[in-house]
Amino acid sequence: MKLFKSITLLMLLACLAFSAPTFPKLNNSRVVDDAGLFDENQKINLDKKLANHETNTSNQIVVVTVKSLDGYDISDYGYQLGRYWGIGQKDKNNGILLIVAPNERKVRIEVGYGLEGILPDATSKTIIQNDILPSFKKGDYYNGVNNGVDKIMATIKGEYKPAKPTNQNTPIGFLFPILFIVIIFINVIPKSEDKKKRLIPAIISGSVAGIISWVIFFVLGVSIFIAVIVFLLTLFGSNSNWSDGNYHPTSGGFGGSDFGSSDFGGFSSGGGSFGGGGASGDW
Repeated sequence: MKLFKSITLLMLLACLAFSAPTFPKLNNSRVVDDAGLFDENQKINLDKKLANHETNTSNQIVVVTVKSLDGYDISDYGYQLGRYWGIGQKDKNNGILLIVAPNERKVRIEVGYGLEGILPDATSKTIIQNDILPSFKKGDYYNGVNNGVDKIMATIKGEYKPAKPTNQNTPIGFLFPILFIVIIFINVIPKSEDKKKRLIPAIISGSVAGIISWVIFFVLGVSIFIAVIVFLLTLFGSNSNWSDGNYHPTSGGFGGSDFGSSDFGGFSSGGGSFGGGGASGDW
């Protein structure tokens, strides 16, 4: 059935968009330098600062550098990593991740639910733009991260009044609902049984889906896969739901999954309630 094909495709898209990437291994330090950006003294200094902050406030801030985002948007990567590691205390959800992906030139502050009111998205954005990125652009990752950590902690204490960000990145998350609507639309409208007459609409639909998915995921293989599937569904989709001149929908839904928490060994964890709060930047 045509609607079943649409639901199946959307489930594939959802899996591609929200499935977990490969995460670096968690260790006993609050600094997980998988990308090798810091020397030992820098990691020790950062870890001590973050440990003292946790002792005084109970908030858990973890700095993580990654070799690759595996083709995922850093915002998706961030909240999934926070859930997977279980950053923050379970009863407070007071975890924060400062994520650096040097190969993709991306950085993100991921904020747990319990701290979103204290560290809002706009403030995270300002910290990234004004306090982290200037050092990153010079290749000085340690000072950028150190400055960012200082401003995050000062914000939590109520001692940081951020200036307006120097620039803003245009969000692209709104394109996913557009892709959702396009796929539904092209699969529920009546189609001619003449495959030749449906070829051009199929090419257009597949191209639009491929372009939008490229902007969203920035993964060529995923974009080509989506474009081909939409093209085939448009070209060969059944007209059975329109056989009597009226559309008869069927019901369907999506399942979901969550990630468990893990133990940091040297310090407690178990929060992991991240919903995408925070901000990202690039250089």
